Parts: sequence; structure tokens; C-alpha cells
Amino acid sequence: MSDTKKNELTRREASLGGAAALATLAATARATGASESPGGASTAKGARMPVAFIPHGGGPWPFVDMGRMVPKHEIEALRAYLVDLPKGLPGRPTALLVVSAHWEATEPTVMTAAAPPIYYDYGGFPPEAYTIQWPAPGAPALARRVAGLLEAAGIPTKTDASRGFDHGTFIPFKVSWPNADIPTIQLSLKSNYDPTEHLAIGAALAPLRDEGVLILGSGMSFHNFRSMRTGTALRDSQPFDAWLREAATAAPQERARRLTAWAAAPGGRLAHPQEDHLLPLMVVAGAAGDDVGRVTFNDAFGGARLSAFQFG
Repeated sequence: MSDTKKNELTRREASLGGAAALATLAATARATGASESPGGASTAKGARMPVAFIPHGGGPWPFVDMGRMVPKHEIEALRAYLVDLPKGLPGRPTALLVVSAHWEATEPTVMTAAAPPIYYDYGGFPPEAYTIQWPAPGAPALARRVAGLLEAAGIPTKTDASRGFDHGTFIPFKVSWPNADIPTIQLSLKSNYDPTEHLAIGAALAPLRDEGVLILGSGMSFHNFRSMRTGTALRDSQPFDAWLREAATAAPQERARRLTAWAAAPGGRLAHPQEDHLLPLMVVAGAAGDDVGRVTFNDAFGGARLSAFQFG
């Protein structure tokens, strides 16, 4: 997934200060109209962005007919949450940094394209699912800043100049920011799935919150397709969902302890036979620092009980 070594950032390039990165982001924001908040006001100087973990739904769910796969009332509930997401921010973000469940690499890898393409990483949907566009600009300066923060924390990092937005990004955030006018990049998960390492990745990225960057984890609090297909998802998802809501809203040190041990939670492995869709929450929780979480969405999707969380 990553570029060859000749295309990777050097440690010196990756260590460029936040001022240079922010100057480039500010110029991009002015060019795209991204300097205004949803209410029309500029992002407040010094305003700290929250961090959020969101359920991205299934495939191209709000933009094509999902038939019997997802009831319309479930689609509308998740859509309403994502539409309202920008309203809960202190201002318009300078950029979005998305950690999607649909990208993993042996080392954290950051997207560097100035104009990322769309990566249709789903199958079996009507033809219109493969024409959906969300042409948000990339943010190469932010990519350098992300790599610098991770390297400074002792976390080896790679870059990818060809990676496009996967459906963990372009589907939910086309709902939240339909104009695609906020610079956006993705950061991969680590394929070892170590929750402690992902918490550390988030902690290293926390300074971005004070630079107007909105850090978003895009996954699902329940991700078991077999349960969804057999109609047992509601029953199977409820024990872990209840546990996760308590864990994510606990005091920060207790939150980290519980999330690290998620596999021993009630229904943990039933909810996540493979934990790729849970790990974006670890990154978000690490970036949350001392902020206590709150539940911002708790409803059904695909028959399963899902939750979203915001910190700060």
C-alpha cells in the first residue's frame, strides 16, 4: 500500500513544523471556502477540535437503493447523525484526518496525494455505486505534519501518493460535508491490530486538534456480517455495545485500560471476529487525551446496535 522508499518522506522533511503545515492548509482553505464554520463564522483562533469515532455504515448505503439489506428508517437515522456532525464542532475544520477501517498497512501510512481519487472498495451494488464522487482536496502539508508527529513519537511511518478515499471516508463524509470543500487525508491502521499501539498513534496526533484538524475514526462498533445475514445482529450486538458505551465514556485512564482489553468484554469477539472496524476508535481515544467521551449516536443499522462517540 505504501510508496517505494524513494517516495517516502525523509525524517527531516517529515519534521517540518506545524506553522508551515498550517500556512499551506490555510491557503487551501481560503481557495476552497473552507475557512468558514457551518454557521458562517471563521474557525475560532485557538479553538480545539474534538475527536470522533463514527459508524460509516455499509457500502454506498445512503446513495443507492439498499433493498432489504438496510431498512429505510435505519438509513435515515444514521444519515441524520452524519448531517448533524459538523454542527457539534467549535468551527469549520482546517482539514479532516480520517483513520478508516478499510486501510491497513504494516506501518502507519499517510495519504499524500493533492487530489486523491475515489477507491470503490465494495462490490455487488448497482452501477451507480461506482460513479459516486467526493472530490475533496488532499493536504500534502498535513501529511508531512502527521508523519513528523508520528516519527517524533518513535512510530515509523510511510507515505502513499496514489491512495484514494475508500468508502470509510467518501461515503459518510459526503453526507456530512457534501460540498467536499475541506482538505482531507487518510491514515492507515497497523495490520498487527495492537490496541496499545493504536492508542499511542492517536496520542502522538493529539497536537493537531489545536491546529484546527478534525481527527475522525471511521469504523463500526459491531462488524459481524454473519450475524447481520442470519438476523441475529441485534441480539449479538447488544452486550458489547453496552460494554463499549461504558468503556468509551469512562475516565481517560480507565478508558484506555478497558479498550486495550476489549476482546475479553461481553460479546467482544462476537461483535468483532476481526477488529479492523474497532481499531479506529483506539486511535481516536488516544488523541482524546484527558477529554471524557460521550455517546453521540446509538441506534440500529443493518439490524445491529451501533454507537458513535465524541471526545471534547
